[in-house]
Amino acid sequence: MKKYTYFLSLMLLFSCAPEDDVQNSDAAADLSVLTNTDLDAILGIFYQNKGEVVTFDKDLIFEAYVVSSDEAGNFYKELVVQDQKKDPKAGVNIKLDMNSYYQFYNFGRKIYVNLKGLSLGDANGVPTLGVVQGKQIANIPQSRVAVHITRDAEVATITPKSIKAADFNDRLKNLYVKLDDVQFNKMLVGPHKVFTYASEDNDQYDGERLVESCTGDFPFILSTSTYSDFSSLKLPAGMGSLQGILTRDYYDKFYTIYLNSPADVKFTGNSRCDPKEFTCGLAAATGNKILFEDDFTGQKNNKPVDGKGWKNIVQEGSRPWEAYTATGANASLGRSARMRPAGSGDSRSISWLITPRINFDTNSGEVLSFKTSTSFANGSFLDVLISTDWDGLEENLLKADWQILSAAYIAQNNDFFGDWMSSGQVDLSCATGKGYVAFRYTGSDLPYYNGVYELDEIMVSAE
Repeated sequence: MKKYTYFLSLMLLFSCAPEDDVQNSDAAADLSVLTNTDLDAILGIFYQNKGEVVTFDKDLIFEAYVVSSDEAGNFYKELVVQDQKKDPKAGVNIKLDMNSYYQFYNFGRKIYVNLKGLSLGDANGVPTLGVVQGKQIANIPQSRVAVHITRDAEVATITPKSIKAADFNDRLKNLYVKLDDVQFNKMLVGPHKVFTYASEDNDQYDGERLVESCTGDFPFILSTSTYSDFSSLKLPAGMGSLQGILTRDYYDKFYTIYLNSPADVKFTGNSRCDPKEFTCGLAAATGNKILFEDDFTGQKNNKPVDGKGWKNIVQEGSRPWEAYTATGANASLGRSARMRPAGSGDSRSISWLITPRINFDTNSGEVLSFKTSTSFANGSFLDVLISTDWDGLEENLLKADWQILSAAYIAQNNDFFGDWMSSGQVDLSCATGKGYVAFRYTGSDLPYYNGVYELDEIMVSAE
């Protein structure tokens, strides 16, 4: 544990707030004259000493605005504040042993925080203030809350910071943010079942719901406490914007958004931006006639997949699909195709691996099968698509009508990373004309999105 000492001479000590009555903690004097640091500078200390606990033993005072609320129960003994009411640059989570803090430190309330006696450290991947217990940050006792946190009379209108999921980074943690043109994944909103925010059988502590973009941005997770008073509400089916606190999940595995209330999800109507789907369902078995197959045995390790009619097209970024061989817990199936953007420096990676053209008119009972695996998908994802109007030219790739093969199963982030998952026998018999099947990877070299997908044992058969 490190102590951070500032040799500051203060003419007036920070003693305006009575310790025994938080309701009367409005500042009697203009505490702005006592502020001698800001939240951005405090976070600078945090990142300079990452992994350590910093304890403050001198009066350091900063002002901030409250952007969390525990009124709906989605925050529990965590007060999230940011440095400005508009275009914030820094935010911190303050752990305090107080229930219903929204009655005193309500959303938008300007406050002053005295750091003397508090400690700053990492809690579940988030910069957090509290009192130190060993190497952990614990709650500020309620009897001491008013010593460290003083209310100002101002209750500001907070303007959420508009961002994209591709922008998620450590410096945006604990900020009140807004994401536009998003919707819940269609599997969560029907038509046969509409999920709740956090009341499904497998929800423990938090319900985690996948939110997708209508503008090509990355998907992200919205988290809701199972103890919140809106946990049993059904997810809205439309699209629009949502706003909340950007933070990390409990295990510090991914970025996530927490709402103050369901009113912060502003999805209107049933208008959605779901991609077009193509489905004939699943077939009972593969056919006896092989139209195309590849297990990548003939490819060269760590070289772009080529030959056998494959089209390996990089739409964005710099990484194509490559052949690779691996052993151990995440072994390849001999030799496999892999897409991995880590180390590329690419802010966005979209790469296509497309089969040769298949004639659906001269065959019948066509079936597609393949296997996929991940080395942790993170926020990246893989789609399998079909087009019967693409002319095979790279410059016309995005002009064609590509539809998702929704019956195909693709390995997910929650599948064991060493397992190879079967797609199932994907029926293509209702396709007509001549077409292509494409495997499209979307990811990034950004830490949350640089997942790995592997592909193998691809076969298209007919009767």
